[in-house]
Amino acid sequence: MASAPHDHSATRAYYDEFSERYEAHRRPNRADGYHALVDDLEVSLCERYGKGLDVLECGCGTGLILDRISQFAKRAAGIDLSPGMLERAKQRGLDVREGSVTDLPFDDASFDVTCSFKVLAHVPDLGRALSEMARVTRPGGIILAELYNPFSFRALAKRLGPAGKISDRTRESAVYTRFDAPWIVPRVLPPGTKLIGARGIRIVTPAAFAMRLPVVRSALRVAEHALCDTKAAWLGGFYVAIAQKSA
Repeated sequence: MASAPHDHSATRAYYDEFSERYEAHRRPNRADGYHALVDDLEVSLCERYGKGLDVLECGCGTGLILDRISQFAKRAAGIDLSPGMLERAKQRGLDVREGSVTDLPFDDASFDVTCSFKVLAHVPDLGRALSEMARVTRPGGIILAELYNPFSFRALAKRLGPAGKISDRTRESAVYTRFDAPWIVPRVLPPGTKLIGARGIRIVTPAAFAMRLPVVRSALRVAEHALCDTKAAWLGGFYVAIAQKSA
């Protein structure tokens, strides 16, 4: 039986509000901060599979990642639920449209690489989202699906630390968030796809503030890049499953 359509109104409202300050702690730190570390590891993985090809980012936000993808892809397109986020992506001249990862507004087999970073953790119907990503991916193409890992320093910090907030009136707890163990991935991948690898992000970084310390930051960047594609990926706060669609 097909799942009932999810009501995206609360998530859309959350990210519309978040769009007002989403980049406040991202662009100033682009070269050497915490968000730069995470972005760099996501973008470099996407470039590995998508250079010179057609790439779709599901949940592109204001376009920070998509803008970088556009520099190496033949075509870079993005979707997002939030008009507020998309308005900023459009200001960057990016090819974006409003849409949900559980109902992608594209034909079958439209892209060589379909990726989603920091988004699937906020989708109740993960299986449907992965099926949609696979549907729009061409035979032999790649799906990069990033999940929040419950067995990581990041998850521990989320459990023990105070709830984050996106404004004076709204906290992160206002939006649905899920954590999925890496070993569940093979069970939720749609038929016709197979897991071929993984990348772990934020494996040894205990907290985001550690990246503000110059000496510590340098050591953590080296360690994260060295470990991201090893078996230690299973400990990454962000676990990126690399799946391939059957040819």
